[in-house]
Amino acid sequence: MALEITDANFEEVVLNSDKPVLVDFWAAWCGPCRMLGPVVEQIAGEYEGKAVVGKLDVDANQQYASQFGVRNIPTVLVFQNGELVGRQVGVAQKSTYTDVLDKLLA
Repeated sequence: MALEITDANFEEVVLNSDKPVLVDFWAAWCGPCRMLGPVVEQIAGEYEGKAVVGKLDVDANQQYASQFGVRNIPTVLVFQNGELVGRQVGVAQKSTYTDVLDKLLA
């Protein structure tokens, strides 16, 4: 299951992780976000132990959404060693997200 990422735990969970981190910036009222949700959950299960996969509700947590320039949702950001290394705005195929993680894990 995808982790719940908040402004309070973002630094610890995302920026200080020794594994690649995929963060889905979403909101409950966003239709495309609800379409992407099950895909993110699948990825979380498949990459358990290899990568960190989480979701950040932009309505409740605006600090890091603002800091990383998230203007449209869903936006998926990928981090490695605390650095932003990937960005996908809008819903994409599952392989779009897993390909980025696979490259970082190779």
